[in-house]
Amino acid sequence: MAVTEAESRMEMLSRHQQEIKELRNREIELKKAAAKGSKAEQKAKKKAIEEEISGKDAAMKERQARELATLGFAGSEDTNAGRLDGLVRAIAGVGVSSAAAVAAPPRISKGKKWRDRRAQQDAEREQRIQDEQALLVSDRKVEEDVLAAKLQPLGLSLKEIKPDGHCLYRAVEDQLQLHPSAPQYSFQELRKIAAGYIREHPEDFVPFIGGDVELEDYCREIESTAAWGGQLELEALSHALQKHIFVFSAEMAIVEMGSGFQRDGTNPSIKLSYHKHAFGLGEHYNSLVPA
Repeated sequence: MAVTEAESRMEMLSRHQQEIKELRNREIELKKAAAKGSKAEQKAKKKAIEEEISGKDAAMKERQARELATLGFAGSEDTNAGRLDGLVRAIAGVGVSSAAAVAAPPRISKGKKWRDRRAQQDAEREQRIQDEQALLVSDRKVEEDVLAAKLQPLGLSLKEIKPDGHCLYRAVEDQLQLHPSAPQYSFQELRKIAAGYIREHPEDFVPFIGGDVELEDYCREIESTAAWGGQLELEALSHALQKHIFVFSAEMAIVEMGSGFQRDGTNPSIKLSYHKHAFGLGEHYNSLVPA
């Protein structure tokens, strides 16, 4: 008798399981069918579907509770109904939450989605940088040692600049701050200065930009994104700021730009370091300061 009762109970639970799944599948089908028409029509259809499914869900739970009660599940209406619902749903492989809880999650604004996506991209980029640092540590160490040997006799040392795509402009900003009496510009302003000079002197830059890139697109990217800068942007800054710029690196000779802007110490030069192996994601610039 005990075996027969246990088998009967499992058969009932299996049927209940199937009923729950069928109701959930029906809900999905109705919502898919309602995804047509204007937003107002879709909203009205969705509300009607939720009300219909909620009513059927409540009726089904009440009936299933009565059926299970005939097999010995007794207790108060509140506690037992909840326990039976949890039992059936657990076996069915669905959540033990109420009908309200299984409703569609609250809508997320486009702004929050964009901010979340940017935060995720920043986190992923930081992780890639850390991964690259671990993989390239030996090359980086060799590069740092060679560069340090070049800088030491000149009384210069590295000042690390954040590798966020703005490193070239941040490094120039840092160099300007070494001389407070000179005009000061933020890295954002330096981006706009570089883009403006390139726009005004296209003949000096178009041959080096590449035929598949429009000059204006190139300039907009400089001033409004975190695109990494290089020699073209340094050339533009050298002329726009009328600054003599030195770029030191481990593998190349010293690169000079704007040597005509030297003025017997009255116009201090900008000194930067170029790093090929600091990060595997692209070239990097640091500021050089007195040791």
